[in-house]
This record gives sequence, C-alpha cells and structure tokens, in this order.
Amino acid sequence: MSDLYDTHEQGERVKSWLRENGSAIVMGLVLAFGLMFGFRQWQAWEVSKRQQASAEYQLMVSLIETDNMDAAVPNYEVLKAEYPKSAYTSMASMMMAKARLQAGQLDIAATALTHAMNTAQPAAIKVIARERLARIKLSQGDTDAALELLDGASSEVGFEALFAEIRGDIHLARGETELAVQNYQASLNALEEGVGNRELLSIKLQALEAAAAATAAGVEVDTGGGEM
Repeated sequence: MSDLYDTHEQGERVKSWLRENGSAIVMGLVLAFGLMFGFRQWQAWEVSKRQQASAEYQLMVSLIETDNMDAAVPNYEVLKAEYPKSAYTSMASMMMAKARLQAGQLDIAATALTHAMNTAQPAAIKVIARERLARIKLSQGDTDAALELLDGASSEVGFEALFAEIRGDIHLARGETELAVQNYQASLNALEEGVGNRELLSIKLQALEAAAAATAAGVEVDTGGGEM
C-alpha cells in the first residue's frame, strides 16, 4: 500500500513540476528546433553562394581565355560586389591581374593586385599579390613603392627567397650593388632544393660580384641594372 502511495505522490510531484516548468521546456524545444532549421537554411544558403560565385568565376576565366576581356569585366565586378570574401573572388583578381599584365595594362593589373592584396583569402594569396604588385612598381621605375610593399608584408614565411630576390632587383635598379648582392645571396640561401630559379639567381649574383671586383680594379662593368 505504501508503494502505491509513494508512486502516487511521485506522480503528483512530477505533474506539479511540469506545470511550473512546462512552458520553459516547450520554449527550449522550440528554440532547439528553430536553431537546427536555421542552421540548415544557412548551410543551404552558403552552398548556393559558393555555386553562384563559382559560376561567375568560371565564366570570367572562359571569357579571358578566349580574349574577351571586356566581356569578362562585368563578371569580375559581380564577384567583387556580391562575393567579396569568396576564394573565387581572390582567384578572379589574380587572374584579371595576369591578363592585364600580359596585355601591357600595368595600371589596371596593379589595381586588381591591390584588391587581392587587401581582401584575398586565404592569406597566402595576399602575399603573392603583394609580391607581384611590387614587381609591377619596380618595372614602372618606382623603387620606393616596390620596397615599401615588400616591407609592409605582415609575414614573409614561405616566401623569404622570393622577397629577398625582389629586394635584390630593387637595389640593383638603384645602383646599390652591395645590398643587391646581400639580398641575392639571402634568396639563394633560403631556396629549397628544386624550388625557384636557382640558376638565374646564381647568374645575377655572379654578375654583380664580377662587377664589384672590376670596379675595385678600376674597370667599369655594366650589370644591366634592373633588367635582370
């Protein structure tokens, strides 16, 4: 009999607890299901965005490869405006810069690289864009801007050899032979086996060392300036 009483009492306690807390439970379930549904909706939206950005990028690439640069520009602008954080937009900026550079349109190429340098994902693309922009500035004779770009990089990890080589080219263009030699040597030292153009770097370095030796001996030698 006492067992029945205990069971009845426990049931009454449960009913009382549900009356007091039932609304909170229901609200919790509503929120849980709402969040689950919202997350799935967000996932679907993200997938749709990636697909749309991919379509714009692929069309842009196709147009550029068939020399329809003017037709490719609207797709590029859509990517920048509607998908600014997409990796496809980063790749599009690099692709556009390359095409403009090949067409001899250095200023437009520089604009595309600047966009990539400031907004690209992943971060490694920002570093590559910065390096290529520095080369354009150097080719335009603006060695100060080129050096400022290199010095402004938040990190050179993984790109040490490349940055040192460009610094060597900058100093060479300025006629700063000793600094050019130091940077070319640093670039060679940072290069891994089988990576980069070790032969070209060696040629640059040897030419400068020969020029330095000739200068010390009183013989004038043309190292080619920034032509290397």
